[in-house]
Amino acid sequence: QVQLVESGGGSVQAGGSLRLSCAFYGNAYITNCMAWFRQAPGKEREGVAAIYTGGGSIYYADSVKGRFTISEDNAKNTVYLQMNSLKPEDTAMYYCAAKWNSCYTLTVAGYNYWGKGTQVTVSS
Repeated sequence: QVQLVESGGGSVQAGGSLRLSCAFYGNAYITNCMAWFRQAPGKEREGVAAIYTGGGSIYYADSVKGRFTISEDNAKNTVYLQMNSLKPEDTAMYYCAAKWNSCYTLTVAGYNYWGKGTQVTVSS
């Protein structure tokens, strides 16, 4: 099976930066899409960014394009989310997720594996 462990969340002021990490443990041959989602209190979980692992295509939500960057380090089995120019509306619990294919959708559908999340708080 697969286990995902997020880290790197915290509290920053608007305009600041954070880098989230998602460590992947388990069978790497049953997933090829890794993504970051976020969920603010009272809101639905939304896709932020996704990547086909092994150097494939990358997708971003419009709300984070130009500010967030998803990347991978295959040697460390880790996916990162570099978040720059953070805004108060980026405040949420951020989750890492994995599935097979259909990375482009940025919806929760099909994601079999989820981490427990890491909190990001951006103050104005």
